[in-house]
Amino acid sequence: MDVHHVTADATEFTCNAFLAPEGRPTLVDPGAMDGVVDVIREHTDTLEAVIITHQHGDHVAQLEAVVDAFGPDLEVYAAAEHPKRTTPLEDGDTVTIGTESFEVVHTPGHADDHVSLVSETTLFSGDVVVHNDGAFDYGSFGRTDMPGQSRETLIQSIERLLERLPGGVEHLYAGHGEVFTGDVQDVVETALERAEKREPKYPE
Repeated sequence: MDVHHVTADATEFTCNAFLAPEGRPTLVDPGAMDGVVDVIREHTDTLEAVIITHQHGDHVAQLEAVVDAFGPDLEVYAAAEHPKRTTPLEDGDTVTIGTESFEVVHTPGHADDHVSLVSETTLFSGDVVVHNDGAFDYGSFGRTDMPGQSRETLIQSIERLLERLPGGVEHLYAGHGEVFTGDVQDVVETALERAEKREPKYPE
């Protein structure tokens, strides 16, 4: 499946926003980058769906701009309520992103409403598992040092993600850090091992 990193050239703080333009054109997290609509339009004239992994500002700041640009028929999926949400997401739901079907996995800890999206080939992990994010090379995990976050819950979420991850997933698109192609299960297992040490992700 063809996936474009929409915010790759961002100069402001934002999550990684990913566009699957073929089949059912879908954006995973609109991010916080000014001009994200222009980048989307470089790859597709239509957008049918936006899927929100969680509603931290760096993931949803441009949601209204995207909805305004692509019209009232745009479906917006999110686990928690949002004024622009059209379709709620629950654990075990199935959604189409681009040309593939994905299972929704509830993965709280970094955020209560956090979901990850798993297909036979691809994982959109939001911030629960990230890769080469500046804190760790290779597999890393979302921060849990802010109010409302929980390392214990995050660990349980990564364990749940591993249970639901099909064998052979080769593409990891995370909310921060780099895109990864290879043994995604090993990246997730490495993130779990590091999270289980319960050491601060960002030591003072």
